[in-house]
Amino acid sequence: MTMHAMQLDAPGTPLHAVERPLPEPGPGEVRIRVTACGVCRTDLHVADGDIHGHLPIIPGHEIVGRVEALGPGVTDFALGQRVGVPWLGHTCGTCPYCTSARENLCDTPQFTGFTRDGGFATHCLADAHFCFALPDAFDDLHAAPLLCAGLIGYRSYRMAGDAPVLGLYGFGAAAHILAQLAVWQGRKVFAFTREGDTAAQAFAREIGCAWAGDSTETPPEPLDAAILFAPVGALVPQALKAVKKGGRVVCGGIHMSDIPAFPYADLWEERSILSVANLTRQDGTEFLALAAEAGIRTHVTPMPLAQANEALERLRKGEVEGALVLVC
Repeated sequence: MTMHAMQLDAPGTPLHAVERPLPEPGPGEVRIRVTACGVCRTDLHVADGDIHGHLPIIPGHEIVGRVEALGPGVTDFALGQRVGVPWLGHTCGTCPYCTSARENLCDTPQFTGFTRDGGFATHCLADAHFCFALPDAFDDLHAAPLLCAGLIGYRSYRMAGDAPVLGLYGFGAAAHILAQLAVWQGRKVFAFTREGDTAAQAFAREIGCAWAGDSTETPPEPLDAAILFAPVGALVPQALKAVKKGGRVVCGGIHMSDIPAFPYADLWEERSILSVANLTRQDGTEFLALAAEAGIRTHVTPMPLAQANEALERLRKGEVEGALVLVC
C-alpha cells in the first residue's frame, strides 16, 4: 500500500508529488489518514529556506485526520478517532526546559512538517502524546487552522497579558482567530494590515475589530499590547510607538526580517519586546476548549492537495482571507 504527498527537496524549489510506501507507526506513534491540512506561513518559510530543517520533507503542521493504525504502547487514542497534529511533534521530556513546564523550548525537539514529515499528504505518522482530540464544534476543514494559527497565536495572546486594548499587526490566519477570542473576552481590538489592503480591513471589522487600518497608521488610542503576526521587522518600532507605557510588543512568528534601529526613547518607560517560540500541549488543551466555548469561526478556502504550490504562492502574495486548507 502507498501514500501520496507533496514533497520539498530543496529550498526555493516547488513541491512535487511523490508516492511512498505507507509507513508503519513505531512505539508511541499513530498513523493518520489526513483529511485536511492548513497552509501556514511557517510552511512558506520552510519552502523558501528562511528556516532550515531536514530535507527532503513533507511540509504541513495543521493536520486533521483519523487514526488508522496504532503503534505499540498507544492507549490514548482509538482506531477511527479524529485527531489534530500541531507544529510541536515531539520533545525529549528530560532537558531543563521540559522538566520545568517549558517544553516549547526543548533542547532536542521535533517539528511537524519541518524535522519530521507533515500533513501535505494522504497519510502521516505522529507521536500520539503530541496529538489533540478535537472539539465537535469544528468540522475537519475549519479545525485545521486552529492547530497552528490558533495554538501559537494563543500563546502569543497569553504572553501579551491582560491588555484591554490590543493591536494585531498582520491580519491573516492567526489574527482572524485571536481577534474573535479577544472580542469575546471583552477586549477592544485594532487590526493593522498591509498598506491599502481595504479588503482585509473590512474583514477585520466584520469579525468585531473596533478599528482597522494600515500598519503605518497611528491607532485611535494607545495600545496596551501589540502582537505581530506579520514577519516584518520594521513593524517592531512602529508597534512600540503605538503601545502605552509598560506595554508589550509580542513577536508571534518563527521568522522575521531584521528589526531596524530605533531610539531608546521608544522602548523606555518599561515597554518590552518579546518573542514566542512554538507551543506547549497545555496551550493546545486550553485554547481548543476556549475556541469551542467562544464560538470561534475560522474562515477557510479549501484547495486540493495537488495545488499545494498554488496555495503557498497565494500566501506569499498576501492573497488570502483567513486561511487556506489543503484537502485530500
